Amino acid sequence: METTTFDWSCNHTWKQSAKNTAWCLLGCAIGDFGTILFFQLTEIPFPVLAIMILAIINGLITSIILETIILLRQNLDFKKALKTALGMSFISMISMETTMNLTDYLLTGGAMLTWWVVPLMLIVGFLTPWPYNYWRLKKYGINCH
Repeated sequence: METTTFDWSCNHTWKQSAKNTAWCLLGCAIGDFGTILFFQLTEIPFPVLAIMILAIINGLITSIILETIILLRQNLDFKKALKTALGMSFISMISMETTMNLTDYLLTGGAMLTWWVVPLMLIVGFLTPWPYNYWRLKKYGINCH
C-alpha cells in the first residue's frame, strides 16, 4: 500500500487560504460582534449563554450572506453561490465562531466586547480554521472566493 504525503509547504496555497479565511472571518465577525454589541449597549437582560448562541448563529448567517454575495459577483447564479457558501466553508465558520466565543467567554465571562478582547477573538477566529482551509484548498482545489 502506497502512502502519500500531504504538502503543507505551498506558499501560494497558504496565501489563498489566508484570503479565504479572512473573508469568512469578516462575515462571521459582523454578525457575532453586532449581536454582542447590541446586548452590551442596550443592557437588555438576557442570559450570557443565550447571547453567545445568538451571536454564533448571526455570525454564521452574515458569513453565508457575505460569501454568497462574493460568489454572485464572480458570476455564479444565486442557487450555486448559496450552495457553495453553505457547503464549502461551513466547518470553517462553525470552528471560527466557536473559538471566538470561547475566547470571549474565557477572558471576559462572555458576551462582552472590550478593546483588548476583540483582537484576540479575531486572531483565534482566524487561526482556528486556516489549516483546514489550506488542506481543503490543496486537496480538492476548492476555493470559495
